[in-house]
Amino acid sequence: MAKRDYYDILGVERNSDVNTIKGAYRKLALQYHPDRNPDNKEAEDKFKEATEAYEVLSDQSKRERYDRYGHEGVRQGQDFRTYTNIDDIFSNFGDIFGGSIFDEFFGGSSRRRGSSRRSMGERGSDIKLRLPLTLEEIAKGVEKTIRIKKNITCETCGGNGAKAGSGNSSCSTCGGSGEIRQVSRSMFGQFVNISTCPHCNGSGSVISEYCPDCNGEGRVHGEDKVKVNIPAGVESGNYLPLRGQGNAGRRGGEAGDLIVIIEEKEHPYFIRREDNIIYHLTVSFTDAALGIEIDVPTLYGSEKVKISSGTQPGTMLTLRDKGIPHLNSNGKGDQFVYVNIFVPTSLTSEEKQLLRKLSENKNFTPDKKTKAKEKDFFDKVKETFFN
Repeated sequence: MAKRDYYDILGVERNSDVNTIKGAYRKLALQYHPDRNPDNKEAEDKFKEATEAYEVLSDQSKRERYDRYGHEGVRQGQDFRTYTNIDDIFSNFGDIFGGSIFDEFFGGSSRRRGSSRRSMGERGSDIKLRLPLTLEEIAKGVEKTIRIKKNITCETCGGNGAKAGSGNSSCSTCGGSGEIRQVSRSMFGQFVNISTCPHCNGSGSVISEYCPDCNGEGRVHGEDKVKVNIPAGVESGNYLPLRGQGNAGRRGGEAGDLIVIIEEKEHPYFIRREDNIIYHLTVSFTDAALGIEIDVPTLYGSEKVKISSGTQPGTMLTLRDKGIPHLNSNGKGDQFVYVNIFVPTSLTSEEKQLLRKLSENKNFTPDKKTKAKEKDFFDKVKETFFN
C-alpha cells in the first residue's frame, strides 16, 4: 500500500512552520496515545505514522529532500526510524510533550512510569566524519570502507561494566527505586519533586565490583571498520547518518550514530554547477578554422566531439546526460564544453611571414557584420559604465 503524504498525516499545509508541525503532532499523539486506546492496533499504527511524519518534517534538511523527491528522498533507518514499540517513541520524543503532560491527561500511566526507569547504560556519543570524494565517485556512487577510532564494547564484561561473577546490588541512595523524592510544604499544600537518582542513573542498582579492563565503563578505546554506501549524485554538505555506528554506550547503553559528511574534491579538469559539468576545451586556430573530430574527457570516459569548421571562441557544445545523476530521482545533468582558441605566444620569422601573408586575404579579416556586432557591444558597455 502506498505511503500517505506526511503533510496529510499531520493535517498541516505544506508551508507550515515548525511550531505548527510540532503542535499538530502533539495533538495526534495525544489522540492516539496507547493508554487512551488500549489494545487498539489501528491507533498504535497511527501513533507511529504520525511520529515518522514529524521526524521528517521537523528537520529542515529532511523536509527539503521530502518536498523535492517525496518518500524516495528520505530513507528508513537514516532519515527516520522504524519504531517497534511505543516506549521507543517516548524515549526519543518524550520531551515534545512538556514533561508531565501525559500524567496530566492520563493520570500517570504505568507505561510512562515503567519507561522512566532507566537502564544503567548511557547512550554513546555521535561521531562526525568528513569523507572526501572525487567527481567520478559521486557520478557513479561508491562503497567506501572507513577506519574510525571510537569507544567499543568491552569484550571482557560484555559491556555491563561488572567483573565476572560480581553482579549488581541495590542502590543505597534511592533504595532500588531509581528515583529521589523530595517533599516540600507551602501554604498551598504539599509538593513532591521526583528526580532521577544520580548515583545509579535511575536504574535502581549499582555494580558491586568493576570490570578490571574497562573500570566499570563497559567500553574501551578501540578501532572499527565501517562500510558506507554512497549513492550517486551527492554533493558537499550532504550527510549519511549510520545508526548505531558511533561510540559505544556506557555500561551497555545504546551506541551513538556515525554521521558521514560528504566533501567534494576539486577536479583538475571539470567544474560542477549543480548536476551539470563544465569543461573548457582549447583547440588550435587551424583546427577551429578547418574543423576536427576530437576526444573530450567526461566522468564516464572519453567522448568524440565534432568541432565544425569556422568554430568561434566561446562556442558551447552540449553532451547530454554526461553530468551528475540527480540524487534520488531519474536522469542526469549535462556536460557543457566551452571551446577556446589557442593563440601562440612565440613564433619563428618564417611563421610570422606566413601569417602576414594570410592576413592580406579577405577571409582572415573581420567583415562589416562582425565589426558592426563589435561596435554594438562596445556601445552597450559604454552606456552601462560611462553614462
